[in-house]
Amino acid sequence: MKIDWDRRTCARKGHVTYAPDEPELRRRLRAETSLGETWRCLRCGDFVLGEPHGTGPAEQAPLVPRGKVLRDLFILRFLAIERAVRGVFIVVVAAAVWKFSNSQDSVRRLFDQNLDVFRPVFKHFHYDLDHSPVVGTIQKSFGYKHSTLVLVAALLLAYALIELVEAGGLWYAKRWAEYLTVVATAAFLPLEIYELTEHVSYLKVGTLVLNILAVLYIALAKRLFGLRGGRRAFEEERHSASLLEVEESAGVAAHV
Repeated sequence: MKIDWDRRTCARKGHVTYAPDEPELRRRLRAETSLGETWRCLRCGDFVLGEPHGTGPAEQAPLVPRGKVLRDLFILRFLAIERAVRGVFIVVVAAAVWKFSNSQDSVRRLFDQNLDVFRPVFKHFHYDLDHSPVVGTIQKSFGYKHSTLVLVAALLLAYALIELVEAGGLWYAKRWAEYLTVVATAAFLPLEIYELTEHVSYLKVGTLVLNILAVLYIALAKRLFGLRGGRRAFEEERHSASLLEVEESAGVAAHV
């Protein structure tokens, strides 16, 4: 089922009307009804009862996202939420590593004590904790130097900061955030592929596929790095998807 992004957004945020100073265009965007005057919404094209939200020259009308541009904005905000959730999770991990680095010995003693308690229980179910890969990984981490753990925490925090900055920029559809997302995500793709060679999991595969699709989509749809006409073509697309379409629907010749 095809989604009408324009009416869907107007139903959620409300209509956007504008009264241009140009008499002919103003006449076409306005209609009289028995209930009063109506103005054409710049997003969905429907006539809305009441006074316009703004007025002035047509060239100063708000550039309201609609159609494909509005759909792209929805996808960017989905990616922004995914980046924000990932960034918050990495901050929590970084904080845990930092706390662990400052109480490494006490955590090791607590872990060893609990391991002695649970060893007979797991042995009853024929599971040897002493040869468990998870237990081995945890025990190996106890051998890391304090400085190494601090460095890991700092790197995780820096990575989380990048994710959160991406999230904020993508939410507001900032072009610099689109470039940052493509570059940062592409830079980590080799590492994600390498991790798959070590151990395959549905989560790792899903994350890799999502990141590849995100890089391709943003680079192509947003015409980054000069692709598909670059920034000029992108701005023309935005304009043609808003004011020009309104002019055409009003019977005004489109300006090229």
